[in-house]
Amino acid sequence: MSEKTKILLVEDDLNIADIVEYNLYNEGFEVLRAEDGPTGLHLALTGGADLILLDVMLPGMDGYEILRRLRKESDVPVIMLTAREAEEDRIAGFEAGADDYVPKPFSFKELILRIHANLRRVRSKAPEEDKSASAGLILLPEKYTVLRGSHELQLSMRDFMLLQCLMEHPGRVFSREELLEKVWGFVDPGETMRMVDTAITRLREKIEDPDSDHRFIETRRGAGYYYNEK
Repeated sequence: MSEKTKILLVEDDLNIADIVEYNLYNEGFEVLRAEDGPTGLHLALTGGADLILLDVMLPGMDGYEILRRLRKESDVPVIMLTAREAEEDRIAGFEAGADDYVPKPFSFKELILRIHANLRRVRSKAPEEDKSASAGLILLPEKYTVLRGSHELQLSMRDFMLLQCLMEHPGRVFSREELLEKVWGFVDPGETMRMVDTAITRLREKIEDPDSDHRFIETRRGAGYYYNEK
């Protein structure tokens, strides 16, 4: 019998947590639960979850801080659950490293679709021969790994997907709208510019060689971004 997919639910509203946990069990998932920030962070780092459902407003430590600390050590997919619907709150979640965002109240049907979509991104296999190297970076899609020389870069799944999109088409300029659709899976004109720009800035900090003048990701003013293979 195959091992069940494990989901960590970090939610302090017991009514919501009970309903979500019940439905997740019915869908065949194993569920871990935490009702405060510190416990949630501990289980996120040690519980071996395949995906995390993370509330924002938590006692002891909010979801954004949990996510920022988690991303220093783990790239496990994280879906933020929050009653906040403002653009600034969604951007804050993505800036901290969230893979997806579900505002409350939500239907469980929508939530389970998002869970499966994020798990597929992690588990889908690229062709084994799909390997590209340029300007010191080596992309290994089948392992969700990027190397700079012999050094493995620490990237979140969102970082990896963004870099893969650019690296597989070196020199091609992608608009912010295109990147938002290809990497995040949606287009919202109200969020396009800042969300993508912030993600690119964070990605550059992780992949650039501080001892080199070469920039892997270049900006085409007024158009978007492209991967510089030279």
